Amino acid sequence: MIVELKELLELLEKVRGKKKIVFTNGCFDILHAGHADYLNKAKSLGDILVVGINSDASVRRIKGEKRPILPQQMRAYLLDNLKPVDYVVIFEEDTPLELIKAIKPDVLVKGADWDLERIVGADFVLSYGGRVERIPFSFDISTSKVIERILGLYCK
Repeated sequence: MIVELKELLELLEKVRGKKKIVFTNGCFDILHAGHADYLNKAKSLGDILVVGINSDASVRRIKGEKRPILPQQMRAYLLDNLKPVDYVVIFEEDTPLELIKAIKPDVLVKGADWDLERIVGADFVLSYGGRVERIPFSFDISTSKVIERILGLYCK
């Protein structure tokens, strides 16, 4: 379900303490097998998986003017239709810190390529007894690699 933060907080309040809430975030620009694997592993850490995605403006600030490839509503729709994802929320900021503070997940998840010290919100989640998990990647793929491959194949 694609939701606004206010609605998400109302939905989570009904299950807080009864179900384990897992949160992850990212741009999720061009979905690939790495994303699917990562999200399946994230969901296995709890009962409800909330995915925060950067808005188009946020992606541009982080990745550059040529990104995102897919607009936020399409990215949100694709994520919402993946089995492990329960809720998708779009955020405007460059980092999900305010979102994490509002959601207060039981488990915060990022890829293993992130050092614990660099994971936004890790200190906050740990401060109230939550967990921070780093998931290793099973596939050597990224949106940037997909873009490079497409350019290499079609723009010679």
